[in-house]
Formats: sequence, C-alpha cells, structure tokens
Amino acid sequence: MTLTLDSPALALPEPRSWKQAMWRGFTCSCPACGEGRIFGKYLKVADTCASCGEELHHQRADDAPPYFTMMIVGHIVVPLVLVVEKIWHPDVSVHFMLWTAVTLSMTFALMPAVKGAIVGLQWALRMHGFDPAHRDEGQPAGP
Repeated sequence: MTLTLDSPALALPEPRSWKQAMWRGFTCSCPACGEGRIFGKYLKVADTCASCGEELHHQRADDAPPYFTMMIVGHIVVPLVLVVEKIWHPDVSVHFMLWTAVTLSMTFALMPAVKGAIVGLQWALRMHGFDPAHRDEGQPAGP
C-alpha cells in the first residue's frame, strides 16, 4: 500500500482550540459544542454530552482539580488574611470563622469550574481517548 499526501491515513485531525475548550469547561459546558452540560452531578463528568453526543467518559482529571483549586484559593485567601489582620486586628476566633467559611465557599464554587477546564484541555489536546483515531485495539469504544 502506497501512502500519498492526500491519503486519508495521513489526514491531520481538525485542530481544536484549547483556549475555547478550557473556557467552555470552566463554564461547565461541553468542550466540543459549548451547549450541553459537562457534569451529570456536582463533580461527576457526564458520559456523553446531551447536546452533541461527544463522549466525555475518557477524561482523567484525577488529582489535578483539587491541586489547582487549592493553589488558586490559597493565593487569594492568604493575602486577604494578611490585609484583614493588618487593618482591623480581629480576634483569632473571628479569623477562624471568617476564613474557614471563605475558603470552603471558594473551594466548593471553583472545583467544578477547574475540573471542567482540565477536561476541556484534555479534549482539546486529544488526551486519554478523546481522539478516536488513536484508540487502542483492545480499548472499548464506550464506558
């Protein structure tokens, strides 16, 4: 078999915008179409998009979303703690109640968005089975 430049075996896949895919994921939308929801539950990624049918079960976000969420929240909360202490000098119990509530609220609010952005990046870069052309022979097509 001879391969030519216009052969389907050498055809490059259509490029996917990683910025658009991450933004769609950050807004908890499907990275492929931007219409469907990426999550079936709070942090459970849907197996497929309800709008376009894109398979999303391939994602392998694992420990990245909590790590990035902790980094984001920490870089926001720590300077705020220092500013509040410098300006108002509240009691330690006020610090504890205030910053525990702020940290937990920010973490629970940001975690789905960060996980969605990571899934969107994986989709855009065709990682972990998001590229059907490079799926292993023994790997099932579905979940």
